[in-house]
Order: sequence, then structure tokens, then C-alpha cells
Amino acid sequence: MTNSIAAGIVLVVAATVAADLLHFGWDLHLFAGRRLVELLETLAIWR
Repeated sequence: MTNSIAAGIVLVVAATVAADLLHFGWDLHLFAGRRLVELLETLAIWR
């Protein structure tokens, strides 16, 4: 991993946290977690 790729990843993570704070009121992680659970349940049906 180069320094520029690492810096880009840091910027994306920081932007996501800032968007979560400013726009979603710290509920983005809950939303993403619920969607992940739904996805896992959908994939479990295919098994």
C-alpha cells in the first residue's frame, strides 16, 4: 500500500464519520448494521 492510497482511505473514513455526525446524527452505523443483517439473512436463504 502506498502512502497516497493510505491517505485516500483515511480521507474516505474521515468523510464517512463526518457525514454520520453531521447528517445522520450518529445513526449511520446502525443503518449499515441493519442492512448487513438483512443481507446475511438473504444469503442464508440461498444456502
